[in-house]
Parts: sequence; structure tokens; C-alpha cells
Amino acid sequence: MNEPPLGRLEQVALRTIWVDEADDFTPWLAKPENLRLLGETLGLELEPESEEVAVGSFWADIVCRDTADGSKVIIENQIEKTNHVHLGQILTYTAGVGAQTIVWISSKFTEEHRAALDWLNEHTTEEISFFGLEVELWRIGNSPAAPKFNIVSKPNDWQKTFRQKTSTGEGPISEEKQLQFEFWSAFKPWLEERTSLRTQKPSYRHWLTITLGKTGFHIAAIASHWNTRDGKWLPPEIRVELVLNSAGAKEQFTILKARESEIQSSIDLPLTWHSPPEVKSAKISVRRDCDFRGRAKWPEAFEWLAKYLKLFSDVFRPLIREL
Repeated sequence: MNEPPLGRLEQVALRTIWVDEADDFTPWLAKPENLRLLGETLGLELEPESEEVAVGSFWADIVCRDTADGSKVIIENQIEKTNHVHLGQILTYTAGVGAQTIVWISSKFTEEHRAALDWLNEHTTEEISFFGLEVELWRIGNSPAAPKFNIVSKPNDWQKTFRQKTSTGEGPISEEKQLQFEFWSAFKPWLEERTSLRTQKPSYRHWLTITLGKTGFHIAAIASHWNTRDGKWLPPEIRVELVLNSAGAKEQFTILKARESEIQSSIDLPLTWHSPPEVKSAKISVRRDCDFRGRAKWPEAFEWLAKYLKLFSDVFRPLIREL
């Protein structure tokens, strides 16, 4: 049997493509399609806000928003080995901009700086996350160089969340919350291995979110002991929801509701349209009974959630872009 020809990966020096960090690398990374590549590595969906933002006498390279909750994300770039100057700058930016996620990108992390980010992730609160990434360029033969981001430091979400819950006044974690956290911790890698969807980090809550690339909208996977069909506790249910929580959520909900028949024709379960007047947000959802308290039910629950998360993403993303 004839074997197909295979190419050889060759690493490309960063400065052959990005000669200058400020003039070449930062503008390249700030483009939406390149932030999307970075976001895929981080499991975030990033919306660019501004470049070269003044923080005292320093300048933050890129400021973004996490579209899931609108929080600020700071990106600090180096196309050289990490140094103490940039470590100090990311701490300054964290305080000066009020960022909740800090991303430090470099061509090479020293062991000392990787350990510093690990220490910060271990000793700061759940709301603040530090990521360290090394950027590389690769090509095959004469092909264009392709970027690759490698995570060298990231938050330990379980450890941080557990410490926050048990040591800052919230008391011990209930069995119900622990079960939901374990459910989402298993579902997140299962989903991301099988689909292109990327979720936010698991927490001790009954939901897990997927961003839609626009602030004020997200999709939520729900595993709840409250049964919305029967209006009572138990039997447990799982749901997939489109959540609208922007300043114009009510008006946007009305626009989508006007296209209800068109949207419903693309989704094979009855949609629930929920926009109570006493709250500013609105939701569109599907549901089913599922007793996720039994781990034997998890594969079935994962399959159902994945199907409708993907369906909601495909149906609502283009409609939201129009809004």
C-alpha cells in the first residue's frame, strides 16, 4: 500500500514574523480572529475592548471582555523570555484596571515566573485568575507559519473554589453542591473532547455557561433539583437555556419572540419563553426530567445536554449577531 507523503513540522523564530512586540505582535493578537484562537486555548470567549491602555505610568497591551459575564481580561505580551518587569506590570494592571483574568504571553517562561503565577493562583480569591502561555510558530515546508499557544500556568479551579467556600464565611459545601460541581467537572472535558464548544470553569452552582461572542448573551447548561414543569423540588431536571442579560434584554427578547415559529422549527423540543416583568433578564429554554444524582445517568445527561447546547449555539448565534 502506498503511504501518503507526510511533511515535517519546523519551528519558526517569532521575530521573523513579529519583528516588534508593540507594532507587530500586539496588533496581530488584538484582531478578533486571533483573540478567538487564544480564547479557544483558555476556554474563554474574548471581545476586544482596547489596546495600549494607560495604567499610571505603564501601558497594558490589550484589554478585553469575557463575554460570559462582562468581566475585564488583561493580556500582557512578550516575544522574549519572561522577566521581573512584566511580572510587576501584570500586578499593577490587575489593580489599576480591575481585571479578573490576567493572561501573560511570552516566548519562554522561566521556572521562577511560572512558580510566581502558580502562587498567585493559589493565594488569590476565586474571582481572579492568572494564566501563563508560551507562544510558538510552526510551519510545514513552505506553508505559512501557524501560531500555537501552550498553557504553562493556570488556576486550580477546584482548589480555589473549595478554599473560598470553606474559609470566607460561606460554610461547608452541601452534598447537593458538591454533586453539581463533580457533575460539571466531568461534563466540561467530555463536551470539549467531542465538540467545538468551550465552557466556563465549573463551580458549585447548578449551571455551566458557554459564551456566544457578544456581551449580554450566553447559553447555560442546567442541572437542577427544582422541576420547572411541575413547579416543585424533585424530580431533578436538566435544561439548556439562552440567557439574555444585557441592558436591552427585554427589547431583544421581543425581537426574538417575533420569530418564534421560525426558531421553533429548528429545535425538536418545545421552547419555553420566559421574561417575567420583575427581572431585567430573559430566557429561552428546553428541558427534560433527569435524575443526575445517580452517576449511571451521567452519560445520558451529557449526550442530551451536548445535543441541545450545540443546537442552541447553531440556531441563536446568527440571530444574536443580527441583534
